[in-house]
Amino acid sequence: MALKGNIRHSVCPWCYAMPLEDLIVAAKDIGITSVELLTPEQWPLVTKHGLTCAMAHATPLGLETGFNDLSLHAQLLKDYSLNIPKAADAGLQNVICFSGNRNGLSDAQGLENCARGLEPILKIAARHNITVCMELLNSRVDHKDYQCDHTAWGVALCEKLGSENFKLLYDIYHMQIMEGDVIATIRQNKKYIAHYHTGGVPGRHEIDTTQELYYPAIMEAIVATGYKGFVAQEFIPVKDPLTSLRAAVQLCDV
Repeated sequence: MALKGNIRHSVCPWCYAMPLEDLIVAAKDIGITSVELLTPEQWPLVTKHGLTCAMAHATPLGLETGFNDLSLHAQLLKDYSLNIPKAADAGLQNVICFSGNRNGLSDAQGLENCARGLEPILKIAARHNITVCMELLNSRVDHKDYQCDHTAWGVALCEKLGSENFKLLYDIYHMQIMEGDVIATIRQNKKYIAHYHTGGVPGRHEIDTTQELYYPAIMEAIVATGYKGFVAQEFIPVKDPLTSLRAAVQLCDV
């Protein structure tokens, strides 16, 4: 499929009930150049087909257990120290990270804990030209108690760390649920955002006329910021998955 090239397209495989290699082949046919949220063991599979992994996993720990938990810092440092160099060797640019759930922590203490855990990892990331991206998730519907659930909190963490190797993964679906005002937020915080995810609101289904966001306008706003990274489709299809994926890419290809 011929695409305009203003948006670099990616896809998150967990949404699509099919073998990973089948999705990779189909994605390539659509014009998608990345399949992401893959583990180090899976990276060679996208490389085999001439694609990349625009956002990679570097630890097996899940999103509920992240950098706000001091007891996990040693394990996280071990995992990221091992896999950041591997990501660089594989030609990748971004690895994902999570705040973890609050579990009673104040936002101020959670931010302090995250910064403490991330600082040594960002030194490694800087040596390997890798960006560590913390995902913004909603805590109202999908991820109860998740701490990095507002753009302002993520931006405050970026500012505290003061590193070009730490940015945010702005998930449009999640942030529409938490705060709305998506286009203005993207414009105001463009220097802190390294990656985007999509999803229809409500329901996280197709990003078509059944939902409340108008993705062409959002994509145009992203392009206007000078953004050169990837936008990944992360909706759960209720129709034929590959037909919906192709339609979503076309919709976002402004």
